[in-house]
Amino acid sequence: MSERAAPFYCPYCGDEDLRPSEAGASRGAGAAWECRSCSRAFRLSFLGLLAPGTTGPSPSPDGGTS
Repeated sequence: MSERAAPFYCPYCGDEDLRPSEAGASRGAGAAWECRSCSRAFRLSFLGLLAPGTTGPSPSPDGGTS
C-alpha cells in the first residue's frame, strides 16, 4: 500500500473537505488528515492482508440483543 493513499471522505462526518495534517508522522504510523468541516483529525494506516477465506465475526441473527 502506498504511503500516499488518500481518503475520499471524513470517517466522522462524511464531508470531502480533507487536508493532509501538518503533524509529522513516523514511517509506518499512517498518514494524518484533518477535516475542515467537523474540525477533527484522524490517522489512516494499512494493517495488512487477510488470509484467504478469513472473515470477521458474523453478527448474530437477532441483532446481538440476546
